[in-house]
Amino acid sequence: MRTLICLIATPSCLTESGYLLHQDGAVVIGAFFPVLKSVPVSEIIDWKTLSFDTHNSLWINAQMYQLVLAMIFAINEINVKSHILPNTSLGLEIYNLPHFERNILRSALSWLTGLSKFIPNYTCRKDSKSAAALTGISRKTSETFGTLLDIYKFPQLHPFLKNIQLINSVGDCVILDWKKKTDTEYDISNIWNFPTGLSLLVKVGTFAPSAPKGQQLSISEHKINWPIGFTEIPKSVCSESCSPGHRKVILESKPACCFDCTPCPDKEISNETDVGQCVKCPESHYANTEKSHCLKKTMTFLDYNDSLGTGLTLMSLGFFVVTGLVIGVFIIHRNTPIVKANNRSLSYILLITLTLCFLCPLLFIGLPNTATCILQQNLFGLLFTVALSTVLAKTITVVMAFKITAPGRKTRWLLILRAPQFIIPLCALMQILFSGIWLGTSPPFVDMDAHSEHGHIIILCNKGSAIGFYCTLAYLGVMAFGSYLLAFMSRNLPDTFNESKALAFSMLMFCSVWVTFLPVYHSTTGKVRVAMEMFSILASSASILTLIFVPKCYIVLFRPERNILPLNREKRQHRSKNPET
Repeated sequence: MRTLICLIATPSCLTESGYLLHQDGAVVIGAFFPVLKSVPVSEIIDWKTLSFDTHNSLWINAQMYQLVLAMIFAINEINVKSHILPNTSLGLEIYNLPHFERNILRSALSWLTGLSKFIPNYTCRKDSKSAAALTGISRKTSETFGTLLDIYKFPQLHPFLKNIQLINSVGDCVILDWKKKTDTEYDISNIWNFPTGLSLLVKVGTFAPSAPKGQQLSISEHKINWPIGFTEIPKSVCSESCSPGHRKVILESKPACCFDCTPCPDKEISNETDVGQCVKCPESHYANTEKSHCLKKTMTFLDYNDSLGTGLTLMSLGFFVVTGLVIGVFIIHRNTPIVKANNRSLSYILLITLTLCFLCPLLFIGLPNTATCILQQNLFGLLFTVALSTVLAKTITVVMAFKITAPGRKTRWLLILRAPQFIIPLCALMQILFSGIWLGTSPPFVDMDAHSEHGHIIILCNKGSAIGFYCTLAYLGVMAFGSYLLAFMSRNLPDTFNESKALAFSMLMFCSVWVTFLPVYHSTTGKVRVAMEMFSILASSASILTLIFVPKCYIVLFRPERNILPLNREKRQHRSKNPET
């Protein structure tokens, strides 16, 4: 059986990318359907004689062919009924979409330019009557066409439709003005089945897209005649709505109405239902626990009233008082052998410097400003330089006291002129040079940390040049390690009041504190990082105070019988007679 397809075509216009059917009119609608699956380029199809059967049905997409026929019928119906489009006739151009998606745009360009071989920015259709385009049923095809039409600034309705109104077949008024919103309303009908086999279509509700949200759907449940097994209105989606604080995640290979609800990521919110994307909060705000609102962050800093600030302040003041008591003990017993040993003036310099070191962490507490930010790092570096250079000078004094005071040594004048004490200003001058370069290139400044603590913006000091900070630590480390080596090598020198062991242990503890500080410092942020630096300053200062001066204070206060010079001489004589002991 053969069925003729009665379509009128213009063979002269039919090319690989040309239209398959043209019907003239005041307004022409372009339609793109994959009707022909495979057509030779050189073949011209005569639609008057074309037929399909089991032999040539491979060339025609039956489903698309039905859509073409439906569109032709709709166009003709509109043209016949003059009340639908008064004084206006609709035309039609049907284009075949190539089978391969890479050739889809050829049909669109042919429609836009009127050419089968395209020339950029040129069209021979300057008097085109085209008003709209139908791009088939494929979403991907429509997206491809939409991108091209947007480039050509092609309008979904032509301005000639402005202010045109019509009455459709069911008596509803339809406004075709492209600038106005239609007030279309859809009826929801229910089929009532009767025992006799008859059925009746009954209106049970309406759907108005232009109505306010929540009032678009209206259903009279008492009018619904439910089939067997159903007792309530079926849901229009297969997933529950996503509440605020969540976003919709479309499920692959599932209908669009099926989705998952995923909580918004950190620092993002959604304050409506069924949103596709969460919104990121500004830097000055944070997301609440429900992820539904952005709240303003609170400005904060390491304060004296914080538990962390209070604890560090008490530690700082406590060590300051202890150091002051040690200075008092040394002043009161300044003429005793243990205080006079190993250069009494160096001990005073070291104790005074440690007193200031214990007060240095107080600069890190409170609201930062430019002055405190600069003083924090530079004063810390200078004070510890003086402290470590003093320890180095004390260590050199011990070595010189036993190595160059022997009879006949010509270098005794170094000890008489107190040469070790010149180490302190030289080392301090080097640190001042480092600080000057640091301040001249990239000085510390007040900064804000909006990420370390949830709901807070932390005001703190930025060190400016990280290289300057690490150069200061490296310089201190070199002095501490040098002092440790000298003290370790002179630990067995014979003297009751030889403090080489105490100096060696104090420098070993100092290096351990700051070696531990570096990785911990980099793994913390915000106020905890500031507190970590303060704690390292206190711990390293306390190690020097405890290991060098506490044993001496113990002898002075509780073992005065050991704080006499004859005992020291007796021990030295005993050791000289019995070297093995």
